[in-house]
Amino acid sequence: GGAYVEDAATVKVIAFDKTGTLTNGEPQVTDIRLLDAGLTEEAFLALAAAVEAKSEHPLAQAAVKAATSRGIEIPETTSFQAVTGKGVYGMVNGRSIHIGNLRYFQDMTTNGVVPASEIVETLQNEGKTSVVVAELAADNTATILGVLAFADVVRPDAAAVVRKLKEVGVAHVVMLTGDNAAVAKRIAAEVGVDDVYADLLPEDKVDAVKAVREKYGPVAMVGDGVNDAPALATANIGIAMGAAGTDVALETADIVLMADDLHKIPYVMGLSRATRRTLMVNLGFALFMILLMLVTIFTVNLALPLAVIGHEGGTVLVSLNGLRMLAYRQT
Repeated sequence: GGAYVEDAATVKVIAFDKTGTLTNGEPQVTDIRLLDAGLTEEAFLALAAAVEAKSEHPLAQAAVKAATSRGIEIPETTSFQAVTGKGVYGMVNGRSIHIGNLRYFQDMTTNGVVPASEIVETLQNEGKTSVVVAELAADNTATILGVLAFADVVRPDAAAVVRKLKEVGVAHVVMLTGDNAAVAKRIAAEVGVDDVYADLLPEDKVDAVKAVREKYGPVAMVGDGVNDAPALATANIGIAMGAAGTDVALETADIVLMADDLHKIPYVMGLSRATRRTLMVNLGFALFMILLMLVTIFTVNLALPLAVIGHEGGTVLVSLNGLRMLAYRQT
């Protein structure tokens, strides 16, 4: 573990996942837009929650919470499948229910979800994340049931953490997210990150990490979900949010924040840089003392006991200087 703390001194850029990292990861359902006249909101939520109950994604948990808060009985789902970064589907009471973004339905259906596109765009322009809920027939034609919109809240300390990272020497802070650009830019403006990469699939996050590393230098990636695992593995240092993180993210990461305290990230970066500076000072001082003893022995005929005292005294000073790191506190 110490190797990763040491490597943190070389990090030039930090890439944050959005959901559950810069935000609380507890989105709430804000809008329900029905597109099937035969459905009530309760029946629509029951179908959506039935499928989402099988998923670990924060949006899925929000949909389930919205249904249970209304006292809606959630039916059982079978044949559940998740398409990473796009959507989920399952069989609910004999109906093939699919939930996902527009890209998901472009891939899965023969007729697309054009009627929902305008609603999704409107909600996205309001800074909300939207998913389409549809029923697919055997020929993969979609009957759109409605659209769910979600909003998440930025962590109250996120902006302060970004500022502190720059103060301790991190040159660039970026945000990676699978959400649309409108939502991503709203969060980025609140937090103060330098660049935003939106509409990313898990493999796109890997490409983004590689691109950022190519442009700026060593990268630390901070994330918590299954979608973040490939990027965590690709970064020079992977940092997982422990309390809310998925098993895959925790196993992939090099550093795990067990308390989900973002302030630990600038602390580690600052400690690593301070340790490296102290190391360089100690090496320089130790080499200087050795050189000084050699010069004085041969030029002024310094007695060997005095040379030994000078050398060992220098060693003690180096050790004491190194021990200062035990008292390191982030300012």
